[in-house]
Amino acid sequence: MRMSIAKFQIGKEGLTQGVINALNLVLKTHNRIRISVLKSSGRDKAKVAQLADEICSKVEKKCLTKIVGFTIILMAQR
Repeated sequence: MRMSIAKFQIGKEGLTQGVINALNLVLKTHNRIRISVLKSSGRDKAKVAQLADEICSKVEKKCLTKIVGFTIILMAQR
């Protein structure tokens, strides 16, 4: 069985309600989401960690995060 991974990007607007709504929609069909934090958003390691925590608290499903460089891997728990 192939893992389905959706891809998102967060840019200068940061984490908006639209991004949260889109993540909630995609989490209904995908187990993992790869979120790239672009240079235009400020690219700071501490900010990436803060974004990951904020995403976990705002999405409807319970999720785990893993940070690799400037990429957040969001994994939905069953």
